[in-house]
Amino acid sequence: MIHRQFKDLDKKSFLIIYKSFVRPHLEYAVQSWSPYLKWDIEHLEKVQRRATKLVKGYWKLSYEERLKRLNLTTLHIRRLRGDLIEAYKIITGKENMKWEKFFHLYNSEHNTTGHCLKLTMTRRRLELLATFSLRVVSQWNKLPTQWSRQTPSSFKNRLDKEWGI
Repeated sequence: MIHRQFKDLDKKSFLIIYKSFVRPHLEYAVQSWSPYLKWDIEHLEKVQRRATKLVKGYWKLSYEERLKRLNLTTLHIRRLRGDLIEAYKIITGKENMKWEKFFHLYNSEHNTTGHCLKLTMTRRRLELLATFSLRVVSQWNKLPTQWSRQTPSSFKNRLDKEWGI
């Protein structure tokens, strides 16, 4: 539909249209529904791949180069970022839910590496909450120290800076 309505999109116009109309649909409820099957992941990424070709002069560039020039990231990175932000809100009490339902803190007095809010993997069979927890734990534990006492917006900014987004 965007292709039919806008024939020659420049970078600025494309980003406004894409971030307003397309990306919200691709990221809807990402924390509760993150595609598991490779086919589903590729199908969603294909939408962004096609959309980035709409920018005038970008259709011959590789997908990675188009993302770099448009200052966008892959949807996988966006989903992971959203998961970490949601985990931060849950762990620090910014969300009105019990964090113990999702995570278990790593309980070691001799832990000298990383931050004080390290998490452990727990095995839960057939629980929807476990999929979110399992996706987040390994990435959460890779975060540097001093991440625990921030506002959600400063956490987002620091995460973007850390990842170079």
